[in-house]
Amino acid sequence: MKPEALDLQARVDALRPGNASKHLDFFGKLLVDNREMTIWEHDTGLLPVGARIWRRRARDFARRYIRPDAVRADSLPREYDPRPIVSQAARKGFQTLLLALPLGTAFPGSYFLKSASFQVAVVAEEFAAESGGIALLLMAHHLGCAPLILSGHVPTILRHLLPLYARTLRGRPEIMAFAITEPGAGSDVEETEGGAEARLVTTARQVDGGFVINGRKCFISDGAIADKVTLFAKLQGEGLESWTCFLIEKGMEGYSIGRQEHKLGQRASDASELILDDVRVPQRNVVGRLRSGWANNRNVLNYSRPVVGAMALGHARGAFERALEFCRSTVRGGKRLIDYQDVQIELADMIVKLWSARALIWHSCSQFRCYQSASAAAKVAASDISFEVCTKAMEIMGDYGYLENRGAESLWRDSRLTQIYEGTNQINRLAVIEHQWAEISGRCGN
Repeated sequence: MKPEALDLQARVDALRPGNASKHLDFFGKLLVDNREMTIWEHDTGLLPVGARIWRRRARDFARRYIRPDAVRADSLPREYDPRPIVSQAARKGFQTLLLALPLGTAFPGSYFLKSASFQVAVVAEEFAAESGGIALLLMAHHLGCAPLILSGHVPTILRHLLPLYARTLRGRPEIMAFAITEPGAGSDVEETEGGAEARLVTTARQVDGGFVINGRKCFISDGAIADKVTLFAKLQGEGLESWTCFLIEKGMEGYSIGRQEHKLGQRASDASELILDDVRVPQRNVVGRLRSGWANNRNVLNYSRPVVGAMALGHARGAFERALEFCRSTVRGGKRLIDYQDVQIELADMIVKLWSARALIWHSCSQFRCYQSASAAAKVAASDISFEVCTKAMEIMGDYGYLENRGAESLWRDSRLTQIYEGTNQINRLAVIEHQWAEISGRCGN
């Protein structure tokens, strides 16, 4: 290398922030954090203690247990046995995070100051960075449990959720699923005006000692493997305003699994049809009050949408990490890709998008009670950003990004689904408007 080049490199090194700050006085050095630290470590340090601990545990678990299974679970989903990883996750406390210690495994400090979904969201990002399908396989369980707690009905919580958590903590986990979608009613049952016109077929007829349910649900995550399902049905002769949540248990007469969909992404978690043919459900399996299902469903979505956003963020971060490693190890024109400034600009743009998505997700989880417009906005922003970042990662990696088992293409496929479920992003945009309608319509007194 020429002496002038060496001189130039030395000058560049001297001007880097960490070296330049050495010339500041003591108090000047304190004003800016120039420690060499990854964004992951820096952001983790800003979290409440409970979320910080679970984020570190989740990354370790994802690398140890999810990463080795990711390719096989995506390529051969029908041959993948989910029970071992569900059991591992349960033993590590990941399946009981909707309640604080000692009833669950969430840390009480941040649990009672932040949203109950905060610690679930930081776990979801770490799992999804390794595999969207396995992340959904594990996270859908929380969605199934959510109506039990978010009904706010103490007898339901005592009768169903606490025993389920107790069994899980003892190493006998049960998989839960959540069922609202029907063949003629998808995202419209996740939005007020659409719900008013939804064509529902799943109906509950009251009989002595309980209800008889008939109908079908479709696209139910973990539906084929779930031990129990929180399922929503209208009461006979009434509309969506009568929606009631019921706890359906595997083995009930008349309850069966129908078609399992072949999906583009998130394949490790099945999307299945549930068929109900005169399924008799005892009164004790009514979740909350009769006709409280619509309100309970909206509660669940407000808590679950930031978690879906976190999963989308995980997909994007996983794709970014794979693109970054490709740029470090690939030489073009005598230089590593990472040493070209135009590549650095593309990577920086991805970092900015990831950071902004994470900030909105964490903001939406920062309040004890979920806030509809913030939850919907977090899901929209994170899932749209995820698809953009995954696409950019594949472009940077070129042919290698398009190859199966390289990571980027599977995460790209996984990211697309986050724009669809938990309400399409169009439906979530309407949820933002609905929650802010008084201000937007000019009816707000302030």
